[in-house]
Amino acid sequence: MKQTLWRIIPPKFRGRAAVVIATILLRALLNFVGIAMFIPILILILDSGSISSNPLLGKIYNRLDFNDYDSFVLAICGAIVALIIIKNIVVLLLYRYERNFIYSLYKELSEQLYADYHSRGLGFIKGSNSAILSRNINVVCLTFVTGILRPIASIISEATLLLFFFIALLIYSPSAALLISIIFIPAATLFYLLVRRRLNNIGKLENEMQRAKSRIVIESFRGYEDIHVNGAYQLYFNKFTSSLNEAVKFRKRNATIAMLPQILMEIVLAIGLAVLVIASTNSDGDQMKLLFGILAVAAVRLIPSIRNIMTNWSSIRYNSYTIDTLSDIHSSNHPTPSNDDNGERFHLHDSIEIADLTFSFEDSSTPIIKKLSLKIDKGERVGIRGASGIGKSTLFNLILGLYRPTSGTISIDGERLTDDNIRRWQRSVGYVSQHVFIADMTLAENIALGIATEDIDRERVAEAIRLADLDDFVAQLPMGIDSHIGEQGSRLSGGQRQRIGIARALYKGCDILLLDEATSSLDNLSEENINNSLRRLSRENSSLTIVVIAHRDSSIEYCDRVITIE
Repeated sequence: MKQTLWRIIPPKFRGRAAVVIATILLRALLNFVGIAMFIPILILILDSGSISSNPLLGKIYNRLDFNDYDSFVLAICGAIVALIIIKNIVVLLLYRYERNFIYSLYKELSEQLYADYHSRGLGFIKGSNSAILSRNINVVCLTFVTGILRPIASIISEATLLLFFFIALLIYSPSAALLISIIFIPAATLFYLLVRRRLNNIGKLENEMQRAKSRIVIESFRGYEDIHVNGAYQLYFNKFTSSLNEAVKFRKRNATIAMLPQILMEIVLAIGLAVLVIASTNSDGDQMKLLFGILAVAAVRLIPSIRNIMTNWSSIRYNSYTIDTLSDIHSSNHPTPSNDDNGERFHLHDSIEIADLTFSFEDSSTPIIKKLSLKIDKGERVGIRGASGIGKSTLFNLILGLYRPTSGTISIDGERLTDDNIRRWQRSVGYVSQHVFIADMTLAENIALGIATEDIDRERVAEAIRLADLDDFVAQLPMGIDSHIGEQGSRLSGGQRQRIGIARALYKGCDILLLDEATSSLDNLSEENINNSLRRLSRENSSLTIVVIAHRDSSIEYCDRVITIE
């Protein structure tokens, strides 16, 4: 586990982690000093002759020329209060550093996991459940730092404090150290034996239920129309309730286990005090009073420490599933979001040439595309048709650089498309799918997707709207291009969505426009309107290359040539 944790922590955080460990140890030492400061007060209260019997107190009393016992006690108490205030200020500053480290690490891990998932490509995204990926990024990373790393830090701090305290107690009063060992060690051992096997399973099962619950909620909202019309809501609600009940059940079990340390500590302390009272009947009264006082001071601080160690150990066991999730990050080369926006483009000047292109998914030995070769000239309008599942959309994803060819090449003006130039090429490509992605943002932000709001060129947006024939739609919006259009374009018709997709491609000033079944879900009139817009667009910009995937001949009748994939 230790090696796995170290591998999860990014290299740039490992140096800070060493500093954090040092601050934890220093904080433990300061807390020990804070406890030790109460000992002189305890001695002065319980033993009025301590000034003469205790060399240190006697030396302080004589050195500072005190005249009476009460003023000496008052001065000692004042000094201790001042020192404790200073100590706690320092402890707070140390804890602040530790807190900043923990949450900076959470931010870094969350960013890395988000970037890691994104870098794995379209195949990974399509093969994964979005609810699980979202939960891993947003919840698991936070749970890891708050449910694993922070408890580890707390255990180190509390265990160090206990060690300091026990050593000091062993030196000062071996009998008190022995008594505390007899009281607390069996309790901690009993707790470990009771819960060590249960917490891992409870944590994993609860995480699975939370994942299932998130998946059900997302699916039920995403497929609201079909679920509602087909009367499937009750089935989804029952699944949600079942997962929720299971998650709550596991939470209750964890809450019960979390109470055990406090209960055990109180029981064993009561037993220890009872034993001490019984023993005092046959022993020296003053000595037993002092031992009783030491045990009381120890209980005030040690019981919370031992309880915290047990509780934090439970948290680590309960949340250990997060380690498996985060160890999946590519530790050797964590991807980072590539802004890489130097503005460079891979312009199309001559042609796109595809040679002997073959592609198959990693989990399949059957090629989707096999030995495909074709050439598309600049300014050409090309239609592509073929049976469903023949690989038309896959071909577009290969041209877009979202998939990597299994074999064969894609070349732009004779230069092979590679990982080094793919981002420059994507800046020159416009893509309109059958289901255009619409973000929960304004119309202008959707058209200028990826551009910060303050940097959007509103004149270019207006021109893209004109070319995509969206003027009438914009005129109906309450705030024009600054109107929000709903999550996933919930307030848009199919034709409006497609036009927004076209406007998005035009805003970026693309050299080639790829339309993947862009009109297949539209009625005949909407399809005709879109096709007329594309004809006009092609006339106004003769250098724009248009490649269209379609099933219906009406969607590709304006093309210069049609390629049939078999």
